[in-house]
Amino acid sequence: MLPPVLELYVVWHPADACGARIAAEFVDHFHGTVFTGLIGGAIEVFVRSEGWRSADDAPRPIPCAATPLPNDVPQAEFTAIVPLMGTEMAAAIEAGPGQWRDYIAGIGRLQKKNPARVGVFPCLLDQGATDNTVLGELLGLYQRIAASPPEADADTDVTLRCRDLAQGIAQHLSGDQDQRLTVFISHTKRGAPGTEEDVAELTAMIRQVIANTHLQEFFDASDLQPGQDWDAALRASAATSALLAVRTDLYPSREWCQREVSIAKREGMPVVIMDALGLGEERGSFLMDHVPRVPMRIQEGRWRKQDIYHALNLLVDECLKRVLWVHQQTLSEDRQELEVAWWAPHAPEPLTLLQWLETAKELGNLPEDGSVVRVLHPDPPLGADEILVLEQVVSLSRENCTLDIMTPRLLAARGG
Repeated sequence: MLPPVLELYVVWHPADACGARIAAEFVDHFHGTVFTGLIGGAIEVFVRSEGWRSADDAPRPIPCAATPLPNDVPQAEFTAIVPLMGTEMAAAIEAGPGQWRDYIAGIGRLQKKNPARVGVFPCLLDQGATDNTVLGELLGLYQRIAASPPEADADTDVTLRCRDLAQGIAQHLSGDQDQRLTVFISHTKRGAPGTEEDVAELTAMIRQVIANTHLQEFFDASDLQPGQDWDAALRASAATSALLAVRTDLYPSREWCQREVSIAKREGMPVVIMDALGLGEERGSFLMDHVPRVPMRIQEGRWRKQDIYHALNLLVDECLKRVLWVHQQTLSEDRQELEVAWWAPHAPEPLTLLQWLETAKELGNLPEDGSVVRVLHPDPPLGADEILVLEQVVSLSRENCTLDIMTPRLLAARGG
């Protein structure tokens, strides 16, 4: 329906045995559940390994972002290349000028020629592959993904590679690849009676885990400076970060926890909730639903680090998903037949619908009475009762106004 946004190419020498397995991991991850809700073409994964013309040849060339493809096939907005650097690739390049040396050197030239549209994210398979080798010279300029080993018994090689790659691509697509993704840790400073130590231990462990990644944290106790307007600082940070909400017993009842989640949702930022209830909640909060949730469990008297890594991995994927969705919205601007009034980055709810109506009013773009307003959001679709509530919200401000809430799959099924 739209030109492709991201094409990911995984490159390895066919004699590097683990290359095919790692490439398959990337295929599974980036074609996985988190990204399937986008419009087709948002992210595609391709592999380059076997010789193009013969077994001794280098792989098929990677399309250049600046060169039109044949038959008017649209070029991707962004190309991410992941060279898997193993000893066999290094040996093929070290042997002298030839197909493999030209191929890897060409990746560097392609990126330098199109730095805004091409990113290179090398992954090291064998330590010796880049030690005083031509391969190391050709790709040493680029920061590797999974450069440090995963934390034992908490993270894995697979999730580390996928998290680093998703983060790197999201930062590049956002237009400021030097600005690290920031995780805003939303939490209570006190726990329910008898759980205070558990809350303090959990927040400390979350910060420790983030410090082991390439992510940046915002933690109000240490990041707010003396004399700073903490209200404005929290609002600004919540609106420009990914929110990790640590939902302990007292969290839903705290004014600032509610406000932080509300700001993040209104700004369309990714939110992931970590459920870490001890005794239980007196009541929840309608502001804190409708987002991905990860259960926090205690094992042998301590919070499980695996669950924290799981939440961070999901949060990074949600960041990339949002960036891809925003790019798809931009690409749709000349597709008037779509007639989408609101490209909602997440499934709409009363809070975000009201925010959209407020913004439309400020811009003078409120829908006319009796009109049909199409809202498009990533899959999965809302239920009938959820849509009914949203229609009732709109009817209070726009008489006889009808919402047409769609997802990419539903829109494609209509032939839109």
